[in-house]
Amino acid sequence: MFKKEYLGKERRQYIRLDSVFPVRMRLLSLDNQQYLSDWIQGFTNNVSKKGICLQINNLNTESVELIKQKKIKLSLEIELPLGVHPVSALAEVVWVRDIPERADWILIGARYERIESSQNNRIMRYAWTKRLFLPGALTIIFILGLGFAFNVYLNTKLIKGNKALVNQLIQILQDSSIAKQKIKEINREKQDLLLKIQALELRIQNIEKEKVQLLEEEKTKRIEAEKKIDELNLQIDRLSQEKASIQERLIDLQSKENAVTEELLRLDKKKANLEKANIEKMYHWLSVHQNPRTGLILSFEGSSDIVDWGFIYDQALAAQVYNIFSDYQRVKKIFDFFQKKAKRKGGLFFNAYYVSDGLPAEYIIHSGPNIWLGIAILQYTKKTQDTRYLDLAEEIARVMMDLQNQDKEGGIRGGPDNFWYSTEHNLDAYAFFNMLYKITAKEYYLKAADKIINWLLLHTYDHPDVPVRRGKGDATIATDTYAWSIASLGPQRLEQLGMNPDSIMEFAEDNCKVEVSFIRPEGRMVRVKGFDFAPQRNLARGGVVSVEWTAQMIISFKIMADYYYKKEMVAKARSYERKAEDYMAELANMIISSPSASGQGESCLPYASQDYVDTGHGWFTPKGKSTGSVAATAYTLFAYYNYNPLQLEN
Repeated sequence: MFKKEYLGKERRQYIRLDSVFPVRMRLLSLDNQQYLSDWIQGFTNNVSKKGICLQINNLNTESVELIKQKKIKLSLEIELPLGVHPVSALAEVVWVRDIPERADWILIGARYERIESSQNNRIMRYAWTKRLFLPGALTIIFILGLGFAFNVYLNTKLIKGNKALVNQLIQILQDSSIAKQKIKEINREKQDLLLKIQALELRIQNIEKEKVQLLEEEKTKRIEAEKKIDELNLQIDRLSQEKASIQERLIDLQSKENAVTEELLRLDKKKANLEKANIEKMYHWLSVHQNPRTGLILSFEGSSDIVDWGFIYDQALAAQVYNIFSDYQRVKKIFDFFQKKAKRKGGLFFNAYYVSDGLPAEYIIHSGPNIWLGIAILQYTKKTQDTRYLDLAEEIARVMMDLQNQDKEGGIRGGPDNFWYSTEHNLDAYAFFNMLYKITAKEYYLKAADKIINWLLLHTYDHPDVPVRRGKGDATIATDTYAWSIASLGPQRLEQLGMNPDSIMEFAEDNCKVEVSFIRPEGRMVRVKGFDFAPQRNLARGGVVSVEWTAQMIISFKIMADYYYKKEMVAKARSYERKAEDYMAELANMIISSPSASGQGESCLPYASQDYVDTGHGWFTPKGKSTGSVAATAYTLFAYYNYNPLQLEN
């Protein structure tokens, strides 16, 4: 740019910067009444508290003369790098110099006549920052380098610790399973020995009866009778010895059973602690993956296909997890996105958005995901009494009721542009309208819920062979419709509608329960029992455990247990409770460590036991052998905390 000697001694107060930034100026009459030129582009890299040094080129002769004669003032707009708005100032010309090397360039020294103090301070802060930047930057880089190295060390240690926590839980679960199997084997052996003892005792009783008969027979010769009695006594002694031996074995087995039971209790206590620790890690996993700019959470971490996608359904689930943990700032970030930023159509949101920038990832609109967003808002509203998002929930409800009014049977179709009807979406809508009625006391929500019931009776609960249809005219078995029938309507309401909630649960178990081999990310294979998306017999792929749908069944088992405890049917309640506990332990076998660097090895769960397989309902499980799923992780947390998202918590 220009050399120092052009500035002269009187201008030593100027701070020389290492970068140029633009300044626009207009020539203004001395009385401030008239502009004498259009905007003229210039530059500076010298500033002071009192003024600025400008470089101008290609200026017409008339303007140059006005400037040199100091017959004008300068109206300035100074563009600071990274500044949102330019700094406005009014200045007088102090000196003007030509630049010999460039005939069309001039330098102007200008003194501020009017500039806001805060804006002048902005300029000077920038100037001194630039002056001190290099030594300061080197120092900061060095400190940051040390910090980065230390952070890498801590992060590596954290990831290692988190992975070790998961591995400890898996090992405990395997040891616990082995101990339980030993107890079963001991009990089987004990049962066999007890049956043998019963058989021996029966034989001894029969021999004793035979002895009595011989002694009572008058016609039998005494010698022969005594001989026969001696033989019988020998048999009794032999059988008694065998019985005593078996009893000793029983005592030994009882001792072994006590030892194994004690070990199992120890393992269960350790398992409970590890489960709790991993549950907390799962919450942390959901927290670290919330984008600070959009508030959205990546639906599948590690998937090679749907990278950076955040489905509405998953955002609704994550918001409810944050709500459970009273992490309301995170909840509000999600809802703020949908209330203020998210693009929508016809009052509804698209199914998925890019997490990084919030733009739609697909331009498909389904009823269910929008209803789930409304449900999440109502759960938050109920817990916090904060009504700022209630209008958004009611906007969604109005569109849903418009769709409902378009159907003479009162059902809600798949979306504004879809003409299929899903049981899942209508169960969601029933729960949604009920919640709205409880919060707002508006009667039309209750009427909307009643219409849904009528539709369900016509198209979902109308087939004796398949208790719950997947949708209108669709008898396909979908596990989630069985779990959600219990969660949305509740066992008591189902009974009032003539449905048997026990039969619904039994049908789901009989048709959708599977046991599969799950290969963990480290290569270890474990056996896992859970629930498939659909009956295994209908799909060539074999059985697949859906983590989310298994967790939904666990919640339903717990609902059934609570229902029967209230009816004082303890044995039945305990049966459902045991099933919930057993399947919860099975899911723990599938906990994995976060596959990404940002996840820091925190615990999460995959979408299913196999990647990229047909669910039987029109979509495939995500690609990736260790893909962390928001839906799977969130629903496992719901199951652990006995939280039913389709009912308002008291």
